[in-house]
Amino acid sequence: METRAPYVLIGSFVLAAILAVFGFVYWLNNTGGIGPRTNYHVQFQGPVPGLLVGAGVLFNGIRVGEVTQLGLAPDNPRFVNATISVAAATPVRSDTRVGLEFQGLTGVPVVTLEGGAIVAKAGEPVTLIADAGAGQSMTQAARDALRRVDTVLQDNSGPLKDTIANFKTFSDGLARNTGKLDGIIAGLEKMTGGGAPAQKITYDLHTPQNLGLASKTLSASLAIPEPSAVAMLQTQRMLFAPVGDRPGFADFLWADSIPKLVQARLIDSFENYDIAHAPLRTSDLGQADYQLLIDIRRFRIATEGETRVEIELSARIVDKTGKVVASRLVETSEKLDKVEPAAAVAAFDTAFARIAKELIGWTVQAV
Repeated sequence: METRAPYVLIGSFVLAAILAVFGFVYWLNNTGGIGPRTNYHVQFQGPVPGLLVGAGVLFNGIRVGEVTQLGLAPDNPRFVNATISVAAATPVRSDTRVGLEFQGLTGVPVVTLEGGAIVAKAGEPVTLIADAGAGQSMTQAARDALRRVDTVLQDNSGPLKDTIANFKTFSDGLARNTGKLDGIIAGLEKMTGGGAPAQKITYDLHTPQNLGLASKTLSASLAIPEPSAVAMLQTQRMLFAPVGDRPGFADFLWADSIPKLVQARLIDSFENYDIAHAPLRTSDLGQADYQLLIDIRRFRIATEGETRVEIELSARIVDKTGKVVASRLVETSEKLDKVEPAAAVAAFDTAFARIAKELIGWTVQAV
């Protein structure tokens, strides 16, 4: 009896353990864990790739049960019947939809409860009808999308071929005209002030000091308004005849526009001659007895024949009533040995000194 007693004890212990496990499982499924369950039949109207027994069931993203049975519909093999077991407290109603969701790109599919229609039969579990296409996998969806794209490409192969040919012709044209395009873009940058800002060098026109005129003062007040000029002369750039850019002058700028520069230096010249009767800048006839009206005709470097600096001004003296008292044309030129900014400015200084001397002497005699 003593020899057999341990075997009886061990057997009893094993049997009790088995019963305890079965009891725990029963408690987990019915009393403990997720509590009592309710079974539903789900019918998928298409394939359910990857769906297995034991797959989760989610209600609004929360796991509430699992798939307990899978099989083909006896009356229609294209349909799939499944049985799901969910917590009895899950609010499954008549508007609950059923779908199939894939967790991640390659994850395991799960049944989702979101909507659909419930078909109830007496004595049978409630049947949920899944949405059409609910079992379509992401891979199948991608294949269908690619198939539609392929159909569109086949239907439009002719126009697509023509479009590609046109793009090729356009790109070939751009390649052949790259230089012209660069020039156009550079011109637009100059017009709009775009591109990298260049370092400009400013040059001034100097006022002559010793004019060598007879000492005679102005007998009346004089004003010198801003000279008139055509649009081409309303600039700070050095002008050339024939028109065009010259090497070394790309960054050249006069200290002001040519009309304002000529006005300022003429007034300075009159001040150097007779500071007590210095002319005004205003064009108001009521503030001066006379006005010296200047029209600039030429202020440039001529490169045809002998290279030279040319200045030509049309001058008129008018009284307060607007009557022209005197008028004349003054012009001069100065030889330019080297076409460069410093030499050009020096030649303009020499030519302008002659112009200023002639204008002052003539004005003093006229007023």
